[in-house]
Amino acid sequence: MSTPDRSIHAVNLPSDWTAASWRSRPALQLPNYPDQAELATTLDELRLLPPLVTSWEILALKQQLAEAQDGKRFLLQGGDCAESFAACTSELISNRLKVLLQMSLVLVHGLRKPVIRVGRFAGQYAKPRSADSETLDGVTLPSYRGDMVNGSAFTPDARRPDPRRMIKAHARSAMTMNFVRALIDGGFADLHHPEYWNLSWVGHSHLAEEYRRMVQAIGDAVRFMETLSGEEVHNLNRVDFYTSHEALLLPYEEALTRQVPRHWGWFNLSTHYPWIGMRTAAVDGAHAEYFRGIRNPIALKVGPSVTPDQLLRIVDLLNPEDEPGRLTFIHRMGAAQIAQKLPALLEAIRRDGRRVLWVCDPMHGNTESTANGYKTRRFNNIGSELEQAFELHAAAGTRLGGVHLELTGEDVTECLGGARELTEVDLERAYHSTVDPRLNYEQALEVAMLIVRKQSQFAAS
Repeated sequence: MSTPDRSIHAVNLPSDWTAASWRSRPALQLPNYPDQAELATTLDELRLLPPLVTSWEILALKQQLAEAQDGKRFLLQGGDCAESFAACTSELISNRLKVLLQMSLVLVHGLRKPVIRVGRFAGQYAKPRSADSETLDGVTLPSYRGDMVNGSAFTPDARRPDPRRMIKAHARSAMTMNFVRALIDGGFADLHHPEYWNLSWVGHSHLAEEYRRMVQAIGDAVRFMETLSGEEVHNLNRVDFYTSHEALLLPYEEALTRQVPRHWGWFNLSTHYPWIGMRTAAVDGAHAEYFRGIRNPIALKVGPSVTPDQLLRIVDLLNPEDEPGRLTFIHRMGAAQIAQKLPALLEAIRRDGRRVLWVCDPMHGNTESTANGYKTRRFNNIGSELEQAFELHAAAGTRLGGVHLELTGEDVTECLGGARELTEVDLERAYHSTVDPRLNYEQALEVAMLIVRKQSQFAAS
C-alpha cells in the first residue's frame, strides 16, 4: 500500500456499483449519437488506450486535499472554460502553465502555506449547454457541446455528434499532459528561476512592480536558506501539478475507469480530479451514480438553487464514510446572491460535522451579456464574490480553502475591468473564447493578490 493510502483511511466500494451502473439512471447533458455502432466501436478502442494519469498521483492529490481541508494548504484550480483541439500548442500550454505558476507564487508568498496547483485542462473538452439545439436564420442544429462532441461551426456536418472525437480528445489530453510533465521535470517550475514564467505583460502592467517585489523576496529567502545550509534546496526544483475537468461525457469517463495493481477499487484515469457540474448534480442522476464509485477526489459545483437538505443528501451519497480529501464543494453563487444563499449551506455542513473542502468559483455566477452581444464577466463582481466568500466562511466558523477560476495565459479581453479597466469596447479587440469569458493573465494575477490581501486582513484582525 502506498504512503497516501496509509494517511487516508480505507473506505468500502459502494454496493451495486459498476463503472457502467450510471446507465440505469437519468443522464443529462449527453449528446445523441446518430450512429450507435460507431459509438460502441469507439468506446471499445478507448478501453484499450493507456490511461492519462496514475492511481498514485490521484492518491497523492487526495492526501494534499485532505491537508487543505485542515487549513494546511490552499487549492488553486484554473484554466480554460473549454479547451479546443486547435489550442493544443506548446505556446498556449506553456503560457497557461506560466500564469498558474505565477499565481501560486503570489499565494505561497502571501498565505505562507503550500499551494495545490490544479489545471482545468488535459480533458476539459466537453461543455454543458442550456439547450440541445440552436436556431440561426431559420436553421436549427444541435448545440455545440465542446470539441470532444462536435464542432463549433454552424453547419450540419460540424454539429453532428461524432464519437471519434473522443479518441482525438484522449490524444490531445495526452499531448498536453506529456508537455506539462516534461516542462516541470525539466526545471520549468524551478523556484530558483521564476523569471522563466514571465509573460509580456510584466513590462507594462500596474501589477508588475508588486509582482517583482514578491519574486525578489522569495529569491532572497531561497538564497538565505541555501547560504545557511551550504547546499541547494533541491525540493524547490519542481512542483506537483494535477489535472481536472468536468466529467460530463460519461461514456468517455467509463471507458477510462480502471482497476490497477496494488490498489483496491476503481479509478478514473482520465484525470486526477473530476467534478460534477451544477446541471448534472441530481442525487438520483447518472453523474452522481458514476462518481460515488470512483476513488478519485471529486468536486461538486454548488449553485444558489441548492438547499441544505440537498447538499447533505449528496454528501451521504458521495462520501458516506467521511473520507478525508474525498469531497470538495465549489460554490458559485454570484456576487449578488452569495450573502443570502451560502450561509445556510455552510451551517448545515458544519453542524453535521462533515469533512469537505470549500472552494469559491467567482466566475460562473457573474456571467452577463453586453449590449453589443458579448458574454462577459465584470472583474468587480468576481472580486466582490471572492471577498464575500472569505467573510462568510469566517462568520460561519468554516474555512475557504481554495479558488476555482476560468483563465488563460493569453492577452484576451473577455472580462470587463481589472487593472487596465477593460470596457465593452475592448471586448471586440481580443475575444477568443468559444463558450465562456476568461480572465486574462493580468486579471488572474490580480485575483491572486486580492486573495492574499483579504487573508492578510483576517490575520491582522
